[in-house]
Amino acid sequence: MAKLKELENKARILRKHIIQMTCAAGSGHPGGSLSAADIVAALYFHELRLDPSRPDWPDRDRFILSKGHAAPVLYAALAERGFFPVEDLLSLRQLGSRLQGHPDMRKVPGVEMSTGSLGQGLSVANGMALAARLDRRDYRVYVLLGDGEIQEGQIWEASMAAAHYRLDNLTAFLDHNGYQIDGPVREVMSPEPVAAKWRAFGWHVIEIDGHNMGEILSALAEAKTVRGRPTMIVAETVKGRGVSFMEGQVDWHGVAPKPAERDRALAELDDGETTPGPVPGEEGSLS
Repeated sequence: MAKLKELENKARILRKHIIQMTCAAGSGHPGGSLSAADIVAALYFHELRLDPSRPDWPDRDRFILSKGHAAPVLYAALAERGFFPVEDLLSLRQLGSRLQGHPDMRKVPGVEMSTGSLGQGLSVANGMALAARLDRRDYRVYVLLGDGEIQEGQIWEASMAAAHYRLDNLTAFLDHNGYQIDGPVREVMSPEPVAAKWRAFGWHVIEIDGHNMGEILSALAEAKTVRGRPTMIVAETVKGRGVSFMEGQVDWHGVAPKPAERDRALAELDDGETTPGPVPGEEGSLS
C-alpha cells in the first residue's frame, strides 16, 4: 500500500511538471501527457532497471515514447529520476533548449529514441528486443503508443513482426484515451476493437484501468511471466487526467494552459480535488 501511494504521488508530481512546463513554453501537448502520467510513473519509479549516472549502460531496460508529442511526461520522469536537473524542465521548447517539443536522443540523456513521427516507435522497440536476444542480455523493452497512433499501418507490420519473432521481452502500453488531435479516435479512423486485434496478431493482451496504480503494477508483473509472445497492455485512460477542466476535452491535445489555468490546475493537483470552471473554448480558456 505504501508503494502504491508513493507511485501515485510521483504521478501527481509528473502532472504538476507537465502543467508548469507547457505553460512556461506557451505550447505543447498537455492532454496526452497527463493521460500517460500513471503509466510513466510506474515504469520509471518501479519497473525500469536504470542508472541515471550511466544513461548508456548496456544492461539497462529501454523505454520508447512512440507518441513523441507527449514529451513533457517523459522529460518530467527523466528529471525526477535524476538524468538531468529538474530546473531544466521550464526550458521546454525554448530556443537553445535540449528539451524540444519531441524527444531527441542525441541531446537528452535517458531518451532512447527520437520520436514524434507517429507509428515508428514499435518498430524500433522490436529491434531493441531482438538485439537483447542476439547479445544474450536480459534487459526488457517497453513502448508507449497512442490510440490515434495505431491508425498507422507501420504499427500493424511491427506488431506482426513482434509476434513472429516471439519477442517476450517486449511490453507495449496503449494509452487508450479515446482522442487524437482531430477529435474522437472512433470518428476519425476507428481502430476498435483494439484488444481483439492485438490478440489476433498473436500478442498476450492485458486490459487495465490506466489510472489504477495497482492494476498497472500487476500487468507489468504478469508481462514478465509470459513466454513466447510480446505483451500489449491496453490502458483505459482519460485525456487530461488530474485536471478537471482538461479531462476528456480534445481541445487540450495541443494547447498550453495560460497562467491562470496553470494556477488552478496546480491547486487541484495539490489538494487532489477538482473545481468547476470554464470549458475549453470559453473566454479565459482556449480562446
